[in-house]
Amino acid sequence: MSVSPPASRSRWPRILLVVLLTVLVLGGIGLYAAWRVLWKPNVAESPYGPAYLFIRTGGRYQDVLDSLQRHELLLEPGSFRWLAERRGYPQQVRPGRYRLDFNLGNDALLDRLMRGEQDTVEFVLDAFKYKPQLARQMQRQLEADSTSLRRLLNWPDYLRQRYQTDTTAVLTLFIPGRYRLLWNTSARQFADSMAAQHRRFWTAERRRRADSLRLSPTEVHVLASIVQRETAKKEDKPLIAGVYLNRLRRGMKLQADPTLLWAIGNFGVRRVLNKDKLVDSPYNTYKHKGLPPGPITSANRQSLDAVLKPAAHDYLFFCARAGGSGYSDFAATFAEHKQNARRYQHWLDSLNIKR
Repeated sequence: MSVSPPASRSRWPRILLVVLLTVLVLGGIGLYAAWRVLWKPNVAESPYGPAYLFIRTGGRYQDVLDSLQRHELLLEPGSFRWLAERRGYPQQVRPGRYRLDFNLGNDALLDRLMRGEQDTVEFVLDAFKYKPQLARQMQRQLEADSTSLRRLLNWPDYLRQRYQTDTTAVLTLFIPGRYRLLWNTSARQFADSMAAQHRRFWTAERRRRADSLRLSPTEVHVLASIVQRETAKKEDKPLIAGVYLNRLRRGMKLQADPTLLWAIGNFGVRRVLNKDKLVDSPYNTYKHKGLPPGPITSANRQSLDAVLKPAAHDYLFFCARAGGSGYSDFAATFAEHKQNARRYQHWLDSLNIKR
């Protein structure tokens, strides 16, 4: 006669299986939930490339959330907010420009934001003539406001102590070009960065060349600014630099038309008139010998190197070439120069250009 096992004992395998399946299901749900909150890509994809999140200096956690929502940068804002608050991000908001790649999950995104791993911007500094123009360029591309930079550029004690310069020569620190900067760079940091680039430009070799010309780096910048306003032609720049250096060596006035245009505040003039030469300004090189007190534009590297490596010749005069090619005609004597100038003036007359 057989004996059946107790009913309770025969149910244990089924109970264990149910428990195991339940644990597996719950574990799977938990893992999925964790993956969804932590690692699932949560940045909205765009056909225009990676998105960027800008957090201003002094920005709060709510500002970050508002920006993410306003620009629809996240697929699931709620999961980001849930994790951010548990990781303590509301107390650790750091300003900057952050790149939001499409494959970023909440955890990786929060790592980037909390560590301050922001992306730099390509800052393009174009040639400028006046301080407000420089300040506006900075404000268009960086967080800093133009007023703060203008105030700094007109602060004599700070400029003297920080950069060993004055409110006029300070503009020589800013060499046009392309730079990589943090978006939340302040006005002081911007000036420091440009001053560092200026120091890197002035290598020992360039300083030696300036010494051989009996010019200081600031004087090279001033002369290069005139050369730059005279021509955009690379081939003519060393020739024009040579003309002005020849005049300086002989104690002649520079008689540079661009300095007059700076003095009268009108760079759109095509034809300089005799009345322009009467303007009362230290920048009037028809009245005053030597270089003007400061640059009339921000000289780029090409113009600076043209002054540091001038063409060797005996020219003392030049004027724009008739025809509008952008090149100049050079002369060693005033008689030759008058002929060149007359041809140019007749060409302007043919175009009915009076000013």
